Amino acid sequence: MTTPRMNCATRAAAILRMKRSADDGRALDLLVIGGGVTGAGIALDAASRGLETAIVEAQDWASGTSSRSSKLVHGGLRYLEMLDFKLVHEALTERDLLLTTLAPHLVRPVAFLHPLIRPLIDRVYFGTGIALYDVLATLRPRPRAVPWHRHVSPRELGTVFRGIKRDAAVGAIQYWDAKVDDARFVTTLARTAVGHGAHAATRVRVVGLRKDAQGRVDGATLVDLETGEQFDVRAKTVISATGVWTEKTQSLATDGGLQVLASKGIHIVVPKDRIEGGRGLILRTATSVLFVIPWSRYWIIGTTDTPWREDLAHPVPNSRDIDYLLGEVNPALRVPLTREDIVGSWAGLRPLLQPRIKPGTRSAKVSREHTVAAPAPGFVSIAGGKLTTYRVMAKDAVDFVLGSVARRRPSRTHSLPLVGARRLDDAVKDAMTLTSRLGLDSSFAAHLGRRYGADVAEIAALCEADPALARPLEHAPAYLRAEIVFAIRAEGALHLDDLIDRRTRISFEYPDLGAAAVDEIADLATSELGWSAEERDTEVSAYLASTEAYTLATSQPDDAAAAVARTSC
Repeated sequence: MTTPRMNCATRAAAILRMKRSADDGRALDLLVIGGGVTGAGIALDAASRGLETAIVEAQDWASGTSSRSSKLVHGGLRYLEMLDFKLVHEALTERDLLLTTLAPHLVRPVAFLHPLIRPLIDRVYFGTGIALYDVLATLRPRPRAVPWHRHVSPRELGTVFRGIKRDAAVGAIQYWDAKVDDARFVTTLARTAVGHGAHAATRVRVVGLRKDAQGRVDGATLVDLETGEQFDVRAKTVISATGVWTEKTQSLATDGGLQVLASKGIHIVVPKDRIEGGRGLILRTATSVLFVIPWSRYWIIGTTDTPWREDLAHPVPNSRDIDYLLGEVNPALRVPLTREDIVGSWAGLRPLLQPRIKPGTRSAKVSREHTVAAPAPGFVSIAGGKLTTYRVMAKDAVDFVLGSVARRRPSRTHSLPLVGARRLDDAVKDAMTLTSRLGLDSSFAAHLGRRYGADVAEIAALCEADPALARPLEHAPAYLRAEIVFAIRAEGALHLDDLIDRRTRISFEYPDLGAAAVDEIADLATSELGWSAEERDTEVSAYLASTEAYTLATSQPDDAAAAVARTSC
């Protein structure tokens, strides 16, 4: 399979095929609504089984929940306390499959320290739980993907994580999980699906579901948000993978269906030098856990878990959320963090299945297990789950559509590497050669390798063709100008927020959501996308206005005020 590309041309071709499905009677096998990790996973699973599949997303790939996670691929250690062994084992199996086979260039191991407060009780209690976590990861035919856990003495803890307060722990247990750039992962899933024949288009909104004379859903009415054109598409089955928008999507076909609870999780980002440590931390809170995650030149700290009742499109951290995170992490740190240390933040909405529980139960108690249902003939809905188990969710959804035929056309995704996952040894050499030849800092080799894998060769080709692209961005120097061009030519970026928020993570890695880098990125995008001077100005103004609104929102005392501020500029 050649390196698949998503760009304006492939988007136009995908829309043309969808239009023709309604005009010439050649219905698609499957139409997937939603371009998050679940929808992209379904598109790949279906296309790789030979089903003609289209996937549409109203915004950008991973623009909702799937770009705003904790960036972790993990089994869910805290679910062991809920005795949810099946879910933990399933997630650990998927974690290891991603680390070893599917996406070893994107998903990378990370060690966490679980501090102990009570010398004997905690070592026995948490030690037993983490040991069980490791055992569940071993109940599979392949070798372990990460090392076994081990106990850490108080003296060693002070060495490997010097930033921890001396009286905050009497030792720790070190265990392993994995981390990933979630938005990049979803884009790679979508590209891989396109490589297997899927028709993919972002900025296409579903405004209605079609039904035949018998009342069966047989397609949808779509709007191309780039042009305003409305058109129909025919498909034998339509699948909704729309996360927190599940009920809204289902309402286009029926009054029934799955019910989803939107739970907000927020994260803050601080520079690496603000916390002196060589591992991640997992800290216990009164209601859940808090992660301190090493992320390139930064630390990610999160998350919260609170109901969200405002606009689903624009969740934001409020001032109280930020104070909560600082208040929970600082008791463990030798040098406390302040608001001035925060360079970025984000909020995401977890789509949790509405539970049948007593009133007043917190959303943190809801299981992450997913459900596939058919609210109407020809229409399938999937909700729940988490990023780590996206592949299982996708398989279950496509199996549900195929019914008994699934035995003859089984899922292939357990052994299907994503784009960039092959030839990783060569990719590492390519990255080192490129950075050396261009005179770049040696850190760029690791940066390019973990973002592109074998596609490093594509970045190198861009730099060779145009030496100006080999320069780092002036105000976001962790990224090359070539990465912006590649995002447009091969990864489907259409707008500035696609480039700054998701193809790169400039929006939370640099102050003011990367506002200083906007002009240079806009110049590159103007050349690649053929924007007029007016279109360029509109893009820049829109992005800068959104940064002002977001900054204002984070200073508000509660969700209601933050939601109003977010849409004020």
